[in-house]
Amino acid sequence: MSSTTATAERTRTRIDLDWVRRNGVYVALVALLLFNVVATNNFLSERTLLLQLIQVTPVVIVALGMALVIGTEGIDLSVGAVMALAAAVIPLYIGYGAPLAILAALTAGLLCGALAGSIIGFVGVQPIVATLGIMVAGRGVANLLGGEIKSIREPGFVALGTGEFLGVPYVVLIAIAISLAMWFVARRTIYGRQLVAIGGNPRAALLAGLPVRRVIITTYVVCGLLAAVAGVLMAARSQASDPTKLGLLMELSAITAVVIGGTPLSGGQVRIVGTIAGALLLQLITATLIFHNIPDSTAQMAQAVIVIAAVYVQLGRRKGSS
Repeated sequence: MSSTTATAERTRTRIDLDWVRRNGVYVALVALLLFNVVATNNFLSERTLLLQLIQVTPVVIVALGMALVIGTEGIDLSVGAVMALAAAVIPLYIGYGAPLAILAALTAGLLCGALAGSIIGFVGVQPIVATLGIMVAGRGVANLLGGEIKSIREPGFVALGTGEFLGVPYVVLIAIAISLAMWFVARRTIYGRQLVAIGGNPRAALLAGLPVRRVIITTYVVCGLLAAVAGVLMAARSQASDPTKLGLLMELSAITAVVIGGTPLSGGQVRIVGTIAGALLLQLITATLIFHNIPDSTAQMAQAVIVIAAVYVQLGRRKGSS
């Protein structure tokens, strides 16, 4: 074999492997869908499919915010606590009507994101440290405000979690709208391009005159706001606020969805569609295990294995491109 032929073979192999790394989440999602179509009873029923979409909605919404944060080479461990805090705020204002209660909950998420972004952008604290502190404090404040599980029966608020439009639940429609908005923001706006540039090389972005601090703060505000939206939807769906358990381990699910969706932890890229596919894959893995009577703890272990494998694949991708 000539050297030219050998080089061509290596190039083709590298391209094939890179294709698998970039599209593996879609391949896995399709393969798992086909498996369930064949092996799971009533999987294609409308009730089963809608239930899966409803259950994955909070993960999708939170993961989209996490994708933006990771795109800046950051991380946000506080999203689960922000969800709990947003839900804990609702009973305090629900007597004034659902719109005001929801606005107060979203404001709480926005303020948490602004605090995290300011600590990171102005003080220079590492994202993992800053958001870890907010995670602990946020969960504590949620428990102080909520104390215990509180039922929320306000008709307008309950309708948000249980209502439908043309047979599609409101919570799913909200997730679709947010997904489209985040895709547009990441791919078609100046802010999206600045975010990717800052994540790829923060120092170069600063020297180029990009508003690094403003973009970082905005990104964490968006992430906090989306976490609050997810908390509101979960509270509306369950018709209760549970500050102890709501949003628990959501940061793990969100980070896993982002990573297996192809957004590297090293920053500089944001894959919105891949993140959505990653969240759907996680939900389908959990559902498949439940359908076949495998304990939920196994699903959590499967998530850990998946995120480690995804990070390993990303490392291989970086080595291959270097």
